Amino acid sequence: ACRPKIKASAEAVARIVAKGEPVYGINTGFGKLASVRIPAEDLETLQRNIVLSHAAGVGEPMPVAVCRLMMALKLASLAQGASGVRPQTIELLEAMLANDVIPVVPAQGSVGASGDLAPLSHMTAVMIGVGECFTPHGRFPAKVAFVSHGLEPVTLGAKEGLALLNGTQFSTAYALAALFEAEVLYQSALVAGALSTDAAKGSDAPFDPRIHVLRKHPGQVETADALRNLMAGSAIRESHRVGDERVQDPYCLRC
Repeated sequence: ACRPKIKASAEAVARIVAKGEPVYGINTGFGKLASVRIPAEDLETLQRNIVLSHAAGVGEPMPVAVCRLMMALKLASLAQGASGVRPQTIELLEAMLANDVIPVVPAQGSVGASGDLAPLSHMTAVMIGVGECFTPHGRFPAKVAFVSHGLEPVTLGAKEGLALLNGTQFSTAYALAALFEAEVLYQSALVAGALSTDAAKGSDAPFDPRIHVLRKHPGQVETADALRNLMAGSAIRESHRVGDERVQDPYCLRC
């Protein structure tokens, strides 16, 4: 379903190159050099150079799982067919994911404002055979990893380097990874809260939905429902439902 759009956008870039009309990022320089025309025979070199010049990250490699997420996000973005990237280039990124060939990307160095240029450049550098990757068998130079997995580096076409290194997939990957971890912690906190309330012979009355719907906070209502459901049917709760002289639970349990 994505291929026709991808092919059409790549063909649009090819037509611009054929006409020779100046279009930023395709046959011009970048930033302050936007007015500099780049000859057609140098366009591939231009794209390679922008990748290598921006691969300037520092620090320890980002976690492999987060890097995989970054690659998947970039793949999803390119698959929309609005970036002018050729099908074979996108297919290489897809094949890297499928074969668990994950670029070694330094975790520090991204500005993020106009795109995660440095980390995405390190990702793209591996696609052209430069840099290192993590594989199921260890850490290897990109070319070695590609040979062992039957992959071939790509020669970037017009605009492709720019399209690959522009984007916020690095930042988004970290944000999503934090979200996923927070969701796990949230579920763990619910279980811990329910068990603690039960162990202290607390009541599930503070989690009555009639209380929480008044606040009109969906998360609060959801949390109260979850705690009440986790405590439902508790033998401990039933053991002190009648005859308990306490008027209410300690603040730390009910609030």
